[in-house]
Amino acid sequence: MPSLSTSDHASVVSLNLFVALLCACIVLGHLLEENRWMNESITALMIGLATGVVILLISNGKSSRLLVFSEDLFFIYLLPPIIFNAGFQVKKKQFFRNFVTIMLFGAIGTVISCTVITLGVTQFFKKLDIGTFDLGDYLAIGAIFAATDSVCTLQVLNQDETPLLYSLVFGEGVVNDATSVVVFNAIQSFDLTHLNHEAAFQLLGNFMYLFLLSTLLGVATGLISAYVIKKLYFGRHSTDREVALMMLMAYLSYMLAELFDLSGILTVFFCGIVMSHYTWHNVTESSRITTKHTFATLSFLAETFIFLYVGMDALDIDKWRSVSDSPGTSVAVSSILIGLLMLGRAAFVFPLSFLSNLAKKNESEKINFKMQVVIWWSGLMRGAVSMALAYNKFTSAGHTDLRGNAIMITSTITVCLFSTVKATTSFLSDGNTPKSIQIPLLDQDSFIEFTGNHNVPRPDSIRGFLTRPTRTVHYYWRKFDDSFMRPVFGGRGFVPFVPGSPTERDPPDLSRA
Repeated sequence: MPSLSTSDHASVVSLNLFVALLCACIVLGHLLEENRWMNESITALMIGLATGVVILLISNGKSSRLLVFSEDLFFIYLLPPIIFNAGFQVKKKQFFRNFVTIMLFGAIGTVISCTVITLGVTQFFKKLDIGTFDLGDYLAIGAIFAATDSVCTLQVLNQDETPLLYSLVFGEGVVNDATSVVVFNAIQSFDLTHLNHEAAFQLLGNFMYLFLLSTLLGVATGLISAYVIKKLYFGRHSTDREVALMMLMAYLSYMLAELFDLSGILTVFFCGIVMSHYTWHNVTESSRITTKHTFATLSFLAETFIFLYVGMDALDIDKWRSVSDSPGTSVAVSSILIGLLMLGRAAFVFPLSFLSNLAKKNESEKINFKMQVVIWWSGLMRGAVSMALAYNKFTSAGHTDLRGNAIMITSTITVCLFSTVKATTSFLSDGNTPKSIQIPLLDQDSFIEFTGNHNVPRPDSIRGFLTRPTRTVHYYWRKFDDSFMRPVFGGRGFVPFVPGSPTERDPPDLSRA
């Protein structure tokens, strides 16, 4: 009992200090809001590093952390609110208008980047004395470092000034994270000892299976929440029930995906999109305000928590002690990885941008070379997802005794710190970011408001369809949405007016019902 009490007391002290550090990150982040050389991610990293130094001095070099990293903590509690809020807050019109390009960058581009990094580390790491890695390890490294940090990237872009660029970077970042995790999990669960053409196609089929079923599960969960809230209308009695049900259904979608061995990231992202399109409009006005800020707050805290921990763990003495006998090797590994990141990004950003431009007839919708450079550079950041995957692969409960694994962890930390600080303080933070003349981003307005045109022309030929595929698909989807989906699941302009409800003072517009 005494030892248990001591352990509990130590945990309480650690949690108190960590919460205090989170408060410090928020305060300093606010004070540095106007500083173009700093953002909240870098602030949290710097505070984490400073705290790690203090803990090292107090513990006489034994530890630099308050908490021990847990993959379960990240994947079950921290990642879901970040990804859900990304889907919930996404500007859907711009996102789906550029959906084909986003999927090219986020899915196909991630696979290309993963392939380039895997081939590179296979060639270079074999020449370095860093331990024995098999094909599965090299593929896992490719998936780990193919994951970008869209959170940090978006803090240096202005969505009002550069709507097209912001949409592409944001969309690619979310799809990229989901693809990286799906590829990583597929590699972990697949037998790579007898890899051949048949096994490669099976791996690709497994990836597509996870991708499609995860998306469908997220959409289904979001639609169920919309239907239940629309039919029962909890808000006439209590807005608390509406808020609680939305939050629980969102989290349930993620846990169901994990239960069925699907991609929780994809599921909760598309659940967020569906909830913002249908469910959010079915609740009362007070619930809308509450849910919007609640989801954003949870996402912000989770992101800050991750960067703060990474900053402290960067000074973990055990990992650095394992590589202290060969600092040159550690530097070489980090340099190789950074070089491969740049090469992997370039291998798909510029070719896929060229292909995307071929399908766009309007010059204003094309991705010019300056924007391609921005997309390439902004995607070089590595952060929370890369760290979590690296810990999942190369550590056990945050610790590792193998030299090769320790080198990979320290190299991952180095790459994350270097890329985050370097890319964030680059030219993206000044006023020279290329501005898009694309249609401005809109929140959840109608398609008529978005296009400014009541009659979108239908394609009169295959050529017409190919030159405006996104607009055409959106036109037919809008007709289907207004005719079938919104009358059943609710949404803007399709929510029934209930006398005496909290929204009575602001009845919805049913003119388009």
